[in-house]
Amino acid sequence: MITAVLVLGGAGLVLGAGLAFVAVKIAVPPDERVAAVRAVLPGANCGACGFPGCDGMAAALVKGEAKPEGCTAGGPATAEAVARVLGLEVSVGERLVVAVHCVGSNEKARRSYEYLGIDDCRAAAIMPGGGPKACSYGCVGLGTCVKVCPFDALSMDPVAGLPVVDRDKCTGCGICTHECPKNILALVPASQPTFVACRNVEKGPQVRKVCSAGCIACGLCVRSCPQKTISLVNNVAYIDPSGCDGCGTCVEKCPTKCIVATREVPVVQAV
Repeated sequence: MITAVLVLGGAGLVLGAGLAFVAVKIAVPPDERVAAVRAVLPGANCGACGFPGCDGMAAALVKGEAKPEGCTAGGPATAEAVARVLGLEVSVGERLVVAVHCVGSNEKARRSYEYLGIDDCRAAAIMPGGGPKACSYGCVGLGTCVKVCPFDALSMDPVAGLPVVDRDKCTGCGICTHECPKNILALVPASQPTFVACRNVEKGPQVRKVCSAGCIACGLCVRSCPQKTISLVNNVAYIDPSGCDGCGTCVEKCPTKCIVATREVPVVQAV
């Protein structure tokens, strides 16, 4: 018995030593660039890039399986830093931020019923009518976008019942846009001065029945825009950001005030 134990033990030691020797011989040294790239990533581990956290993104970047601008959370500065580490050229576009395309507040949007279910917009949206609001296109108002934002860039206005964006904190990662069941959250260029905060594609009278702030496709903004950058698409006004100079005429003319200015509108002096 003792002899058998000694033989087996000796064989185990020999095999173990052999495996350790082989492991050392065939080991692939870690690519130092992975650590260098990881160091310039924001570390939010938000997953918006499509990889399992910043470690996964760093490995993919070194392997050429991802692009420097793929880290939307880090924005242009991170893309440029990654490109420097890897010796690449990168074309960085304008910074994006999220915009809330709904102004149907608790005061302005009619409710069909009181929702007492799970405190989650996605759960409420599968209820009859697409949720408690009579407007099936409007914000559900339960703050799921706020809960999923990894950068604390969203909060809920307790009076209006709508999300509020902190544009300084927003990284444009897009996580909230994917989680919103009504698609009222969308990424827009940070410099875009105005946008239409409504998604309701119904005719004007139908919109009026459910929300006093919805776009009624009256066309006043289209006709009054000096730059001619506004058009009606599926009964909703659309502003082409490439031509908008932020003059504020559309904001002033809109009868339901669903056109939102992202910065202070200039005051036009009467001549």
